[in-house]
Amino acid sequence: MKISTLMSYAQGFVGAAKEIIEMEKAGLDVVWVPEAYSFDGVSAMGYLAAKTERVTIASGILNIYSRTPTVLAMTAAGIDSLSEGRCMLGLGASGPQVIEGFHGVPFDAPMTRMRETIEICRMVWKRQEKLNYNGRKYQIPLPADQGTGLGKPLKIINHPYRDEIPIALATLGEKSVAMTAELADAWLPAFYMAEGAETVWGDALRKGAAKRDPGRPPLDIYAGGSVAIGEGLETYRDMARPAIALYVGGMGAKEKNFYNQVFRKYGFEDEAETIQELYLSGRKSEAEAAIPQAYLDSTSLVGPEGFVRERLQVLKDVGVTSLNVGFLGTTTKERVRNCDALSNLIAKI
Repeated sequence: MKISTLMSYAQGFVGAAKEIIEMEKAGLDVVWVPEAYSFDGVSAMGYLAAKTERVTIASGILNIYSRTPTVLAMTAAGIDSLSEGRCMLGLGASGPQVIEGFHGVPFDAPMTRMRETIEICRMVWKRQEKLNYNGRKYQIPLPADQGTGLGKPLKIINHPYRDEIPIALATLGEKSVAMTAELADAWLPAFYMAEGAETVWGDALRKGAAKRDPGRPPLDIYAGGSVAIGEGLETYRDMARPAIALYVGGMGAKEKNFYNQVFRKYGFEDEAETIQELYLSGRKSEAEAAIPQAYLDSTSLVGPEGFVRERLQVLKDVGVTSLNVGFLGTTTKERVRNCDALSNLIAKI
């Protein structure tokens, strides 16, 4: 199993990059570079390309609305060239609050836009012919009746380092997960719980896999949780409460919170309702306390080596192929130590 982690905002990108460099030495395989509505993720990806030697540099994630599909293809090709083949293009729809509230563009047809973006990116990278695409949302070149009429088909000038750059999708809904299993190289689900994964996503993954190009490798599924390996660390699982409360309780509008919907499907319907009501009323500490301990225990790799080994086996048994984890610790040294411990433990399994 490969090990991946999300690059932290907390230290600033320069400080976070220094920590990723140390984690690379300790066995980290993939770093997901966030963007949300902070600094852009692409700048940090380029910086990491210069500072690292081995890790895959993945956008985690770039939304499909604020950049055209062609720009996304150009961006991935640029990072892939700088890193000599270590880029992974992580894409997602984000949500209407960010897309309309921060970027000022309509949040429409996310599934159609995602599919067409993937198709366009792969056409650009292959560079077999000048780009012509006639989709429902994207027409390239732009038809004459929608612009000046001067647009003409073009081909990316530079030859990409690779003509196939891995694409990861961060999806949650049934239809979008099925599309992920059909088209993507990797899947980055949020708040993945092994014990409930079959109920929530099993049918969608099978439906998408049935349509998958047989020449494409199997879908790489990234999941895991927080990591701290050692005796007497069980209370560290509570450190995940603030983030879970934020997403389940307060991410998106009340009726459009995709994370809350997934939490309900896990069987925590009453708890999901309570967490959301508390969080949206400003009672964040109470929302955090309402998160079931059973969920925390099932979604972490925190505890004695034996517990972590068992959880890794459970994840593997339900189809997780790569780990997406957050290393706990108050210092870089502690977090790197946990990365090294996880890497050594995986080598024994």
